[in-house]
Amino acid sequence: MTAFPNLPMFAGVNAPSRLEVDIRNLEVVGEIPREIDGAFTRVAADHQFPPRFHNDVPFNADGLVSQFRIHDGKVDLKSRYVQTDRFKAERAAGKALFGRYRNKWTDDESVAGMNRNLANTNVIWFDGVLLALREDSPPVAMDPVTLETIGNWDFHGTLPGPTCSAHCKLDPETGGLVGFGFAAKGDFSRDVVYFEVSPEGKVVHQAWFELPYYEMQHDCGVTRDYIVFPCVPIKGAGDEGLKAGLPHYVWDPNEDAYMGVLPRWGKGDIRWFRQPNQFVSHVMNAWNEGPKVHIDLCRSTGNLFPFFHETGKPWDPSGVDVKLTRWTVDMESNQEGFDSTTLSDFTGEFPRNDDRYQMRPYRHGWMMGFFGTRNALGHVDLQTGVTESWEEPPHRPVQEPCFIPRSPNAPEGDGWIIQALTDAKTMLTEVNLFEATHVAKGPIAVIKLPFRMKPAYHGSWQDAALLKPSGLVRGE
Repeated sequence: MTAFPNLPMFAGVNAPSRLEVDIRNLEVVGEIPREIDGAFTRVAADHQFPPRFHNDVPFNADGLVSQFRIHDGKVDLKSRYVQTDRFKAERAAGKALFGRYRNKWTDDESVAGMNRNLANTNVIWFDGVLLALREDSPPVAMDPVTLETIGNWDFHGTLPGPTCSAHCKLDPETGGLVGFGFAAKGDFSRDVVYFEVSPEGKVVHQAWFELPYYEMQHDCGVTRDYIVFPCVPIKGAGDEGLKAGLPHYVWDPNEDAYMGVLPRWGKGDIRWFRQPNQFVSHVMNAWNEGPKVHIDLCRSTGNLFPFFHETGKPWDPSGVDVKLTRWTVDMESNQEGFDSTTLSDFTGEFPRNDDRYQMRPYRHGWMMGFFGTRNALGHVDLQTGVTESWEEPPHRPVQEPCFIPRSPNAPEGDGWIIQALTDAKTMLTEVNLFEATHVAKGPIAVIKLPFRMKPAYHGSWQDAALLKPSGLVRGE
């Protein structure tokens, strides 16, 4: 093995940890409420081997899932790599074989044409399995209890395209899943397929459409009647660009942003609305009041991704002032644009709400603040307009929050927020637990790890009732 590159994205809290562990009864400072019974599961992009190319994007790395099982006031930890086809090929070779992010032209010839899935972006429970998701590939299923990899998952043979979004949405009313895949007819195609999956795990409806231009269609919003697609100009470089050494995506500061609204269940065609150039990535929630459609997302005037900058120019951070924003359209109007309203002064991203209130009007949301020297957990009360935050010093960068309801029938926001961070001075990771609507008071319990874990992107909470062995074996 050669050394990992001497670059910031491989150093400090971002250095690969490569840890597959089982630890029972982690140290807890404070007290974890006894009624919390379930698992906080998250996934990180964590290289098992040094990369073939040093100057790549941070999330071109193997998916490593960690699960914090909380019960009886105690916490057990289990972490496992997602054993994708790519992971297994490289482990057998003892080195990296795949090249740059989404650039097949830079792979070792021994893996030409092989599935490049990393399964490293999000993890959700559905249909009795844990799905590790990445937007350029199909899901990979894992056992919810053992974290053993079952294999590639196509919703029992019904996945309508080659890709599945990392941000599929669970419908809290039907128990189904709403998903989409972009680049659905090949790399750099503008084609998207939206699909509805029944609670039994099979796709029961699909609809195809084209984006205004090929771009990173990363997230969506789902209402009772619509699926909403924010479309911003993180545009594809094309095969010739990849061969010339460009990243898969480049930022176009001269292109408009779009909002696509598609009726669910085949009740109409997609309609596109537009505004001048801006950037969005993640969605907190969406809902509709008849024909009036709202989507709450994190918006900035400039590009948030320094590794997907404008061709021939360095990344410009001046426009990265990300605020929770509501986009609104009336589907019965003749408007060509969409309305935009800033909801909070808190600067942050990775928005989450009480998942039981997805698809309907809601009051509470949470975000991580991570710009400049500020590291914070923010709670936005959309009814009062008040945002409160718990702030940490620069050497303690926080990660995405996740909501835990006090009980299945508890009122909205009645529960806890769980969130991890790594201390850059001690190089130790901890998981913090907060009363959800009182985050400014600080954590009620701190779960301490005896080592550093790689920061994760996204995660989810699974109630204990869902944590049952899948009964499946690898390859089923």
